[in-house]
Amino acid sequence: MDQRLDQRLDQRLDQQPDGRLEERRKIQRHRTLKAGAICFNRAAGIDCRVRNFSPAGACLEVASQVGIPEHFELVIEHDHFRQPCHVIWRTATRLGVEFKAAA
Repeated sequence: MDQRLDQRLDQRLDQQPDGRLEERRKIQRHRTLKAGAICFNRAAGIDCRVRNFSPAGACLEVASQVGIPEHFELVIEHDHFRQPCHVIWRTATRLGVEFKAAA
């Protein structure tokens, strides 16, 4: 994992005296496994899997990070969901996104 991701994860998790890690996200994410698409520039989307989801953001799994911009629209056709978002963290095959507030 790269250093920036470690720092961001440290900001969301606090280690307790007994060694447990405490979640610091304001809104709990729920585990899921749904098909999604990363859409940008009015082009066809890049397929992804939504691994966890909350009203504030999601964790997406992709085959590769190549070509995925910092800002895009997440589409989950099954749920009729379409939301602009931006990337908070990345690994080789996963990215954490935060949903942008409606204007």
